[in-house]
Parts: sequence; structure tokens; C-alpha cells
Amino acid sequence: MSGSLSVVATPIGNLADLSPRAAEVLRAADLVLAEDTRRTGRLLAHVGSAAAQRSLHEHNERARVDEIVDRIVAGAEVALVTDAGTPLVSDPGLVLVRACIAAGVTVVPIPGASAVLAALVASGLASDRVAFDGFLPRRGGARTARLAELADEPRTVVLFLSPHRAADDLTDLAAACGDDRPAALCRELTKLHEEIRRGPLGELRDGARDGLRGELTLVIAGAPEPDAPALDAVTVAEEVAALVADGRSTRDAVAQVASAHGLRRRDVYATVLAARDGATDAQGTNERQDPGESRG
Repeated sequence: MSGSLSVVATPIGNLADLSPRAAEVLRAADLVLAEDTRRTGRLLAHVGSAAAQRSLHEHNERARVDEIVDRIVAGAEVALVTDAGTPLVSDPGLVLVRACIAAGVTVVPIPGASAVLAALVASGLASDRVAFDGFLPRRGGARTARLAELADEPRTVVLFLSPHRAADDLTDLAAACGDDRPAALCRELTKLHEEIRRGPLGELRDGARDGLRGELTLVIAGAPEPDAPALDAVTVAEEVAALVADGRSTRDAVAQVASAHGLRRRDVYATVLAARDGATDAQGTNERQDPGESRG
């Protein structure tokens, strides 16, 4: 009977954040795969697990994946952990998970602490639409292209920063997104020296010039919407009406007119509704003033 692979989220700092379910999985595992077996060994001792360990990191994952999948198919219960947080989120594990799925092995997510979500909810920035972008490329064209993408990204963005490159990252992000873009820099989340700095990117950049230490997560507000072109309400409403009369649905007509004029669809739709309401009101007024309806 085949075993399973449990992808186990571990604390990002505070051991009390390990869920009872995660602790039970670690105690019951036949094998725990870890980035750093010494660090994970302390976690296993904390929960009373005697499970065997094997390292799995970016340098050996591909070489070990077939052997691990074979063990699971043979019946082993295997747990995958990272040094902190959830495996695969800017950490190793994707190659193994894909191989398990291809082999028909059950992959079980064991959720838990997340620096991404912890930083997001503490940032005070919009959380309804979010993009997680990991670490910035270190240099060259890839870095330049990524910065340009982030500058125009309308969703709130969450990034990881290396303390050794944080000052340079913040300098380049402020240059790309603007000094006044709202952001929150979260350091050592859930740990004794947890700190959250909120303010414009330029201010966070200036505060990082003397260096930063610890685990860093940055949340950046999405790019503001560009100013919409001037809206000629009469022309827009007439063009939509003409397309509808020609057999288009209102939705398709609105989309076509918006695209043709570089307008936002919601603005065009609002204009169409206002024109219809105006026509209805005018018709109602004329009906009320019809001499044939007069009682005089």
C-alpha cells in the first residue's frame, strides 16, 4: 500500500505556532525531509519525534527525488519541511511534489505559519488582491524587467528580502515604484524582536541604509490606477446604442467602445445606464404632460 507525502508548514519563529496536526504528522513520519537537518532536529526534539531525517535542498533535490518517490510508493509516510514556513514558497520541494503527483502518490498539505500572510495582515495595505513575488533577481536584465513589472502591478505585492541586499532592493524598488508608494517592512515576524515599519518606500529605503538584520518581508501597495481619458458621455452612449441596435449584447458593446477610446469598462457602463435612466425620466415626464391626459 502506497504511503503519502505531507507538506508541513513549520513556525517562522515562534515554536508555539506549530499546529497540533503538524506535530502529530512529524511524530508519525517514517522520514522527514529537511533543508537543514540540524535546525529541523531541534523542531523534532521539541515535538518528541524520533523520525529519521534526510536533507532535501535546491542542490540535491533532483538527484534524490526518484529514490524518495520509490520509498513512498513502497509504503513510507514522508514529511517535507523547510527551515521556516511552508515548503515550495521560495523554498525547495516543487520537484518532489510534481514527481509524487506524476506517480499517483497522495500529497497532503499541512498548513501553518506563513511570513507572507503574517506580513500582509499586519501591513495595513489592501489584502483582497495580492501577488507574491519571492526574492528579486540579483542583477542584470532579469532584475530590471522584474522591477518594471512591479512598478505597474495593480495588486498588493509581497516580497522576501535578504538582509544582505535589503538596502539595494529598497533603493531600486523606490526608484521603480516611486518614493511615495506605501509599503510595510516586516522584520523577524513572530520572534522576540519583531518589528514592522510602515511608510513610503523612500522612507523605508532611508531607514535601511545602516543595514538590516533578520528575516525580512516587504509588502508594497499596488500601483494606482492611471487617470482615465476624458469621457464624452453623449458620444459613448450613442456608440454603445448603435452597436446594440446592430445585434451586439450590451456587455460586448460596452467592451468594444471602452477599448476603442481607452476608457474603463465600468465608466462606459455607468454612462450607458445614466443615459437610459435619463431617457426613461424624459419619457415619463412627457407622458405626464400629454394634453390628452389633462383633467383640466
